[in-house]
Amino acid sequence: MRLLLFLAFLVVPLLEVWLLIQVGSVIGGWQTVGLLVAAGLLGSWLVRREGRRAWRNLQESVRTGVMPERELADAALVLVGGVLLVTPGFFSDVVGLVCVLPLTRPLMRRLGWWFFDRRVKRMAAASPYAHLYPPQAGPVRADGPTGGEPRGKVVHGEVIRED
Repeated sequence: MRLLLFLAFLVVPLLEVWLLIQVGSVIGGWQTVGLLVAAGLLGSWLVRREGRRAWRNLQESVRTGVMPERELADAALVLVGGVLLVTPGFFSDVVGLVCVLPLTRPLMRRLGWWFFDRRVKRMAAASPYAHLYPPQAGPVRADGPTGGEPRGKVVHGEVIRED
C-alpha cells in the first residue's frame, strides 16, 4: 500500500508534467491547453451521463431487492473516473476514461475486486484474531469449530420442541 501511495503522489504527477511537456512540444502550448480544456469538458459530460445511468441501475437493484454489488462498484468507478477526468493531465484522463466508459468499466471492476480481495485477505491474516477463524475451518458446532469433517452421520433437519 505504501508503494501505491508513493506512486500516486510522486511518480504520477511527474509523469503528467513530462507528458504535458512532450505533447506541448509537438503540438504547441495553446493547443495543449485547448486539448486539456476539451478533455475536461468531454469528461464532465461523460461522467454526468454515466453517473445518471449508474444511479438508475443502483436504484433499480435496490427497488427489486437485489444486492447492488455491481452497481455500487460501477458508481464508485464513475466517481473516481470523474475526478481523474477533471484533473488536468493526459495520463489521468486516460485512466479516468477507462474507469468511466461502459466498455472498459467491467475490466476495472474486476481489477478492483481482485485488489481489494487480496488486501482484505492479507489484513485478515495479519490480524491478531486470525487464529480464531481459520480460513479452512470445518462445520460449526455448538462447542465451536471442529477444524475438520464432522464426526458421524449428519442429518439435516428441523428441531421442534413440544413444551
